[in-house]
Amino acid sequence: MIKGLFETHLFVEDLERSVDFYKNVLGLIECGYNDDRRVAFFWIGEPKGAMLGLWEKPKNEIDIRHFAFSCELDDVLNKSIDFLKERNLKPYNFLKDGKEKPMVFAWMPAAAIYFKDPDGHDLEFIALLEGEGKPELGVISYEEWLTYV
Repeated sequence: MIKGLFETHLFVEDLERSVDFYKNVLGLIECGYNDDRRVAFFWIGEPKGAMLGLWEKPKNEIDIRHFAFSCELDDVLNKSIDFLKERNLKPYNFLKDGKEKPMVFAWMPAAAIYFKDPDGHDLEFIALLEGEGKPELGVISYEEWLTYV
């Protein structure tokens, strides 16, 4: 019966700041706004494919959440870092090598890079890789992943 995830929602402290971030920084398409309810909606990817809702709440009612944007592999590997830095966003990974580059979650497998929105929510660009997962490898660099496939 379930075929996918259609929408997810985040609580944000300043709706206008978050609308600006998701619309003008990340480039999502705004598809709804209700000032009385203090909520905005965005299409993620193609219109009517998936949706993000932003709900304004007081700071003490906001807990940090995480979600990932599905991307093309070339975009994650070769464009994501520049995209983020051009928008004054700090990319990060779990490689513990001090380098700002995508990582591979070998168990999936998928290449990914993380960054934060203005409220501190953990966002991710991710692209699934061909082949079977190798959970025993943990989190590794893409270059290392290529030596196993």
